[in-house]
Amino acid sequence: MQEPRKLIDDVSQVMGSSLEILAGIKHDTERMVKHQFQSLLSQQGLVTREEFEVVREMAAKAREENERLLTRIYMLEEKIREGKGE
Repeated sequence: MQEPRKLIDDVSQVMGSSLEILAGIKHDTERMVKHQFQSLLSQQGLVTREEFEVVREMAAKAREENERLLTRIYMLEEKIREGKGE
């Protein structure tokens, strides 16, 4: 029979190795799930947060420009009416 200390050391080594293997499996599984999730999202035509923010900023600038141009049109129309004596 092995000494108790040797048995404990052997069991500890086996458990340590098992934990390393499980950690590797966990890492590989997370990587595969992340890849599959990204693949699914790209197939759905969804955009990233960064892309969304860029488009949102562009839309805000376009709205501001549109409001500025509408104000200018109203002012020019008013000048035209005043010139015609309406």
